[in-house]
Amino acid sequence: MAQTPLMPKATAVWLVDNTSLTFEQIADFCDLHVLEVKGIADGDVAQGIKGMDPVAAGQLARSELERGQGNPAHKLKMAVSKVKIPEIKRKKAPRYTPLSRRQDRPAAIAWLLRHHPELRDSEIIKLVGTTKPTIEAIRERTHWNAANIQPADPVTLGLTRQTELDEVVKKAAVRAEAERRKLEAEAIKSGTLLSPEESLAPEVPDAPVAELLSAEDVMRHKEATETASDMVNLTNEPKMEPLKEKEYDADSVFADLDKLKKPVIEDED
Repeated sequence: MAQTPLMPKATAVWLVDNTSLTFEQIADFCDLHVLEVKGIADGDVAQGIKGMDPVAAGQLARSELERGQGNPAHKLKMAVSKVKIPEIKRKKAPRYTPLSRRQDRPAAIAWLLRHHPELRDSEIIKLVGTTKPTIEAIRERTHWNAANIQPADPVTLGLTRQTELDEVVKKAAVRAEAERRKLEAEAIKSGTLLSPEESLAPEVPDAPVAELLSAEDVMRHKEATETASDMVNLTNEPKMEPLKEKEYDADSVFADLDKLKKPVIEDED
């Protein structure tokens, strides 16, 4: 990372007022935008800031400054300090949330728990700047305002940046995939889950295995056996000859009719 002056805007103010360097040279040396340097020259930016001489502060050599004024394409370089100052390691502090945004944190937490359940509580705390008890209360719906919490995107609420959210979600997805593969490997090793090669192999019919019959199966088998024996007994019984029907002809029919006729008794005069 390129070094920058200790007070970039104050240094830019002094260079604009006391040198003939171009805006691009000053912007590159002070790590500012060219338009910001132009605004300093116009008096629209850094009003009230007193300029600081980088040469007197030991941040820029006099020869380097003269070389830059003589060549507009030359990029100024910071002077190498003879004293090495150790880098101060800052402790990670919880994200500061403005007072105007703090009432939106429960909605952001509810949104993260709903759409990204793979995130850890520590990652949600880092994104939104909340506490673990608050996350647990919202997850278990024991929060004092749980009935009125409406999930909302923390990026839209201004509680975090989209780049930070995408980075945390990507790490969580990679971690979840690694845990899933680990569980599958352990299941395959223990024999509770087939490997992909075994699951795709053609099925081979198993050898018949004797199974114990339940009481219902025994009764059903008994009934079927008795029915079959009854059918066998019926088939063994002697067959009855069918009755022969009597054949009738015309003479026998008229003879029977004559017998049925009653004698007619004539009335006596």
